[in-house]
Amino acid sequence: MTDDRPTALIAAADRLDLARRTGEPCPPVRDLLGVGGVAAAYAVQRIRTERQLATGRRVVGRKIGLTSGVVQAQLGVGSPDFGVLFDDMAVPDGAEIPQGAVLQPRVEAEVALVLERDLTFERHTVADLIRATAFALPAIEVVGSRIRDWDINIVDTVADNASSGLYVLGGPPVQLRNVDLRTAGMVMERRGEQVSAGAGAACWGHPLNAALWLANVLASLGDPLRAGDTVLTGALGPMVTVAPGDVFEARIQGLGSVRAVFEGTHGKTEEGG
Repeated sequence: MTDDRPTALIAAADRLDLARRTGEPCPPVRDLLGVGGVAAAYAVQRIRTERQLATGRRVVGRKIGLTSGVVQAQLGVGSPDFGVLFDDMAVPDGAEIPQGAVLQPRVEAEVALVLERDLTFERHTVADLIRATAFALPAIEVVGSRIRDWDINIVDTVADNASSGLYVLGGPPVQLRNVDLRTAGMVMERRGEQVSAGAGAACWGHPLNAALWLANVLASLGDPLRAGDTVLTGALGPMVTVAPGDVFEARIQGLGSVRAVFEGTHGKTEEGG
């Protein structure tokens, strides 16, 4: 079947997909999308999502990016963005992540929400969101960019599935009644050395604020959050660049801990994992 969508959208999707397949980062795509801006970038993201679904991958949730006011100011935007989580992006806590699994990887610690009810209203309240959430978990998102040297603006990152890579969920599951996500402190260490710190308030004032924004946006697009979905709500502290053999552990007050382990230069971590 012929794809009758604008040539520029297809070209941008092709450029990013080629980078993903070959492991060779590509130039930015903003030159292809021009005046289409963010709307065109989300159209590219949809094209790429459809292609992945056709290969058998399954959507299991969403990630929210750009929840930091500082980063929004840098990119000249006033709201977060979002991307798709696929089933094969989930990594077990402490399992080794092979070299090359994510291009130009960086890590950030986040709060993950797992839903037990659909969020299909035109406009949701925080109470709707709380009732729909089964539990929260600590998470490390391994972000990556198919675009060379992370030379991105808002158009590039949205088209690139919000710079998604992989994610790791820790535990134990905690119901929202038992944790104050806004004040929950986060510390992330690389082999015992602190490399990032923050709190829930760094995520757009409160992780639930970001999740509420996402629920409303997706419902307006006719693709709402569903029971069983995982939502990565956004970074609680600065992002950290990954080197081969790195081991990161993030601890979030009231939620527990999570580890992301990266394969070393000789096929194993320095700890021999």
